[in-house]
Amino acid sequence: MPRRGPLDLEQADAAAVGRARAAGARPVPEPTLGRLMIGITLFRPSPDQVDRVLAQAVSGCAGVIAFDDGGLAEADAERLTRAGVTVLSAGRNLGIAEALNRIAAAARAAGAETLLLLDQDAEPETGLAAALLAARERLRAAAIPVAVVGPAPAPAAGHKAPAYPPRPGAPACGALSPACAPVQFLATSGSLIDLDALARIGPFRADFFIDGVELEWCFRAWSLGYGCYLARDVAIPHRVGGGVIRGFGIAMPRQPLFRMATYLRNAVYAWRLPHVPLRWKLAQAAYLPFQAGLYWADSGWRLAVLLRLLGAVRDGALGRLGPPRDRP
Repeated sequence: MPRRGPLDLEQADAAAVGRARAAGARPVPEPTLGRLMIGITLFRPSPDQVDRVLAQAVSGCAGVIAFDDGGLAEADAERLTRAGVTVLSAGRNLGIAEALNRIAAAARAAGAETLLLLDQDAEPETGLAAALLAARERLRAAAIPVAVVGPAPAPAAGHKAPAYPPRPGAPACGALSPACAPVQFLATSGSLIDLDALARIGPFRADFFIDGVELEWCFRAWSLGYGCYLARDVAIPHRVGGGVIRGFGIAMPRQPLFRMATYLRNAVYAWRLPHVPLRWKLAQAAYLPFQAGLYWADSGWRLAVLLRLLGAVRDGALGRLGPPRDRP
């Protein structure tokens, strides 16, 4: 089979959008949502998670794009397609960053202006997309360039909600947008991406694979003059990992080993990136050893875990990125 280039893949994704629209009877988009698409990355989704994607297909937006990063059953893919969802797949796990890039390319090719990203287990409140669009428009009316607007993190039972540090020196929202606040970064789930801004900032780093993807992209956006803003009047629960590890006065998600190792690797590598603020690098340098130690203790002080974590730090220092060798 001939190898496809980037243009071929973009054309194929655009064609997939067209086929999905023809296959499923979609509701007429609401006027405020007519240029917005929803993007969802799937990895071994449960039936309930597939149902959540189906629920978004009747949300009134311009369309829903789901990227199968592995494990989507053929019957579920057919259900989604019949409902008008565009299902993309490369036949293997490409990682969250490349999945988001494929989704964004397909949305842009289909004429979308904005893209609402959701995790497969996300449960957005009614009106989330419209509220984020309204916040984006208020910021733009105030002449504030916007890359992404996201909801406040809501607590989910048994999970640690992310924290979004404020962005020092960022443009204030002013009276036109009192509910928004400039932040250093936002989680991808629930984020409304401006696709024109994405084209100028550049894609998510595929070599990061999964963890730290949104941090690096948001820091890059700020360095190029595009802001990341938190809309305080809407919220979304976040479920990261399989519980919470606590100790040393900190709390962190309990993650599979390959994810913790990838997080460490990418965080260490990011120290060499000029657009990552020095204050953040120093904070990470102080914080990462405690996180690694806490994770190792939670594993029962297993030597294999320690060696994997140390190897991840070495890989980050040497710039050895890409898909983790022990990914599922």
